[in-house]
Order: sequence, then C-alpha cells, then structure tokens
Amino acid sequence: MHDLEHDEILGRAFDRHLVGRLARMARSHGRLIVSTALLFPLIACVELLQPYLLKIAIDDHILAADWRGLTEVAALFLGVLVMLSALRAAEAYLMQLTALRVMHDLRAMLFRHLLRLEAAFFDRNPVGRLMTRVLNDVEAVSEAFTSGLFAVVGDVITLAGVVAVMLWMDWRLALVTFSLVPALGAIAGYFRIRARDAYREVRRRLARLNAFLQESLQGMTVIQLFAREGHEFSAFRRLNADYRRAMFGSTVWEASLYAAVEALGSAALALLLWYGAGQIAAEALTFGTLVAFIQYTNRFFLPIRDLGAKYTVMQSAMASSERIFALLDRAPAIAAPAVAGPRAEPQGPSPVAFKAVWFAYEGEDWVLRDCSFEVAPGERVAIVGATGEGKSTCARLLNRSYDVGRGQVLVDGVDVREWDLQSLRRHVGIIFQDTVLFTGTIEANLQLGSDGRVTRADLERAVEVANCRRVIEGLPRGWGEELSERGANLSHGQRQLLAIARALVYNPAILVLDEATSSVDPESEALIRHAMTRLAEGRTTITIAHRLSTVQSADRILVLHRGRIHEEGRHAELLRLGGLYARLWELGVKSRPV
Repeated sequence: MHDLEHDEILGRAFDRHLVGRLARMARSHGRLIVSTALLFPLIACVELLQPYLLKIAIDDHILAADWRGLTEVAALFLGVLVMLSALRAAEAYLMQLTALRVMHDLRAMLFRHLLRLEAAFFDRNPVGRLMTRVLNDVEAVSEAFTSGLFAVVGDVITLAGVVAVMLWMDWRLALVTFSLVPALGAIAGYFRIRARDAYREVRRRLARLNAFLQESLQGMTVIQLFAREGHEFSAFRRLNADYRRAMFGSTVWEASLYAAVEALGSAALALLLWYGAGQIAAEALTFGTLVAFIQYTNRFFLPIRDLGAKYTVMQSAMASSERIFALLDRAPAIAAPAVAGPRAEPQGPSPVAFKAVWFAYEGEDWVLRDCSFEVAPGERVAIVGATGEGKSTCARLLNRSYDVGRGQVLVDGVDVREWDLQSLRRHVGIIFQDTVLFTGTIEANLQLGSDGRVTRADLERAVEVANCRRVIEGLPRGWGEELSERGANLSHGQRQLLAIARALVYNPAILVLDEATSSVDPESEALIRHAMTRLAEGRTTITIAHRLSTVQSADRILVLHRGRIHEEGRHAELLRLGGLYARLWELGVKSRPV
C-alpha cells in the first residue's frame, strides 16, 4: 500500500491517471492553456521556415549570383527571426503564468486539506515532510507546466513538422536521417527505466532531510542543553550525503542520456553528409537542400538531446503528484456528520458525560478502558492521576481531536460525533499546557478565527476575567505588540494567561484547563488561581492537573487509574478515604521544597 508517512513512491514514471488529474485541476485556467497551445503550431511553422529559406537563398540566389534576390530572402529571414523571438517570449510568459496560477491553487488546496485532517495524522507525520508536500512537491508539479508538459507538446509538434518537411523535400535523405531512430528509442527507453528510480530516490532523501532539519531547529535548545551538537551534525551530514549521492545518481543518468543522443545526432549528420555528397556529385541533389537537411536534422535531435532534462522534470512532477494526490485522497478520519447543522450559541453551562469510553492511540494499547463519569452543568470538576493515565486524552476526546474507540462522549446530551465540528469546538474551550501563539499582534491572537465577529468589548471582557490586562499593558505597544514565532518574546506565564483570555473570547459553555499552571512561575500561577473563580462562573469547568494543590477547591475530584475512574469526591473526603488520591497527595507534600 502507498504509505505517505514513509514516503514510499509507487507507480509508473509517466502516469496518465495523474496527468489527467492535473489537467482537471488546471481546468479553471483553460483559457491560458488554450492560448499557450495555439502558439505551438504557429511557432513550429515559423521555426521550420528558416531552413527552407536557407535552401532558397543558396540554390536560387547565391549560386546564381542574384544579390538582389538574396537581399530580399535575407530580409525575410530576419523578419522570421523577429517573429519567432516574439512568439517564444509570449509562449514563455503564458507558460509561466499558467504554472504560477496552478501552483497557487494547488498549494491552497493542500493547506485547506491539511486544516481538515485529524490530530492523529500530524502525530504520525513529521512537519518537515508535510512542508515538502506543500512547498517542494508543488514546485515540482508547477515546473511540469513550463519545462515539462508544455515543452514536450511543443517538441512533439515541431518533430512532426520536421519529419513531414524532410519527407516532402527528399524522402531518401529523410530515411538516412531516420535510420538511427530505432537505436535512439532503445537508448531512451533504457535510460528512462534507470532514471525513474533515481529521481524517486532524490525526492525520498529530500523529504527525510527536511524532516530532520525541521525537528533539529525546533529542538535546538534541547540539543544544546545536552551538548548533542556533534551527534546532530553527524546525523545531518549523513542525511545530506545521502541526498547528494541521490542527486549525483540522477545527474549521471541525465548526462549519459544527453551524451548518447548527442553521439547519435553526430552519427546521423555524418551519414547525411556522406550520402548527400554522393547525391550532389551525381547531380541528384542540390547543395541548398543538403544544407537545409542539416538544419532540419539539428532541429530533429535538439529536443531529443534535451529529453534528459525534460524527463527529470516530468519524473519529478510525477513522483510529486503521487505524493500530493495521496495526501489529498486521504479523507479526514474526523469530520462533521452530513446532517449536522450549526447550533445556537450556548445559553448557559452544559453537561458532559463519558459513557463506557475506550480509547487507544495505536491498535489496542488502551489508554482509557470502560471510562465513565458525568459532569453536571456549572460543576467544577478536577481530573487527576499519574502521568500517562489519560487525563489529557479526556480533553482531546471532548472536542473530537480524536474519536473514541468504543462508547460515547456526550456534550449537552448529544454525542460529540453528531455535533458540527466548528460549533463543538467553540462550545468547548480548551487551554493546553503547551501554549501556541502565532506571529502577529496580541489583538490578532486573541481574535483568532473570529472573522470579525468579536468586538473589542469581548476582548476586554476576556482579558479582564483572565487577569492578563497587566500583561498587555506592560508591553511596549500594548495590544499592538508583535509576537515572535510561538510567542517566544513572552514568558511562559504570560503566554498561558493570553491563551486563557483567547479561550474565553467566545465565552464557551465548557472550559477545560489542561495542566494550565504546571509550568508557570509562582506570580503567574497566583494570577491564574485568582482568575479560576471568575473563569468558572456561568460555565462547566474541568481542570486537569498533576499538582493537587491547584484542585482543592473543586466541587468534585475524579482520580484516573488504569484508564478508569478509580475514586471520586471532594478533597477532604478523598484524603479521609486513604486511597490513591491520599497517596498522591502525600507524595506531592513530600516533594515540596522545605
């Protein structure tokens, strides 16, 4: 099977199915394509006229010493050159314009599709490889419209015209020229097979190099922390060398094909001169005709000599198309049902229920096992437990980042799989431990996805409730402060407060705080704790925490153990019970600094 995650490239070097899909995708630019295609026969006619003008100039004017007639032919020849240059300029412009528009549409289509894919897809696919799809592979496909498909069509029309003119002028000379075509076809076929795997290997190596580079740059702080620079450089050098060897292999096949065609072209010219000289001596052929045939022979072998470069482009485009369409054909595993419709804005806190939920990230390695619990409207519930027990998984199931394997997750009494996805994710606000902010202003981040529906008053309210007004006012440009990548110019606590405000902008009926205070400084933690009471007003609140000190005031505490709810109750009740929660509390107390 085609496995996108491992970059396995299957299929033929030139796939009609893929070309058909590319053509359908480019159908919206049909006028540009037709305009470009109409230029091909016109350019071929003008180009084929040049050698014939040479024949006329030699036979009818130079040998007859007709200088006046020669001047007229030379002027006509110059006019043909100017016309050919103008037509080629128009052709290049239209081809580039078509390629750029197709590239723009294809990139937009890919990114729109990526936005619809589920979280599990991104868990399995390195970001670097996905970037290769959207950037490098789309670039390779766009080249197919300039140096590939269009160029091949133009060459085929020119070759057909050359063959027709040569047969019309002197079929015997034409057969001499074409006598080496079978050998040419055999050589081209041999190199086509050898080059196919070489070009595919280049794309595989590039995808691996991109994935490694992206991961290394993203984790550079950790690499330096553990003094792994030398090891990482060795790994990069190995991947880079693999890519270089793959590129060299493809270049060898391309150069070999060019050299072989060049040698056959020279042999064809030698045969043509040998046979043509004999015909001229026998007065069966004019000198001008032989010169014209030499020109036509060059035009016959020129596109074939460039076949290696064109084949590289087409092979790269086919390999990239396989990857691109494999990604586009991968339907989202999580999607809104066809009958789902937008729901009304929440009028109050909503209930939550997990009913016999089973969930595994891989196969049957169950994280949750027959997990059941309910949260009443407006209730403040905390979920605690050891690492890996599935606390954060509950949050991700609640907004359908993942789907349950068995059982049901209910919001407002409705299975989340029956909700409109956008409505569900506005209904359930989640603040994760790993806060992600985007480049842009503070205000733009708080308005994320608002589409103009959020007013400044909404932002002010969310900022006030989240206790982050002081954070914004303390920045040099306040609401207009530009954030660097992932908000790196803010502290972790500041990013977390902004994330809380961002989640509150839409006033969700259910708010989930997933380890929201686990990595913040004491001052930020105090601000978040102080805001917790206001956060819980008018909504159902679920707090996921390792530090049990942050959940003492919860209405109810659920203790997860081995994928099930092991204990539940208020803080004091669970301590008196002396079970798992009490042991976790005792461990937490002992681990605190004195």
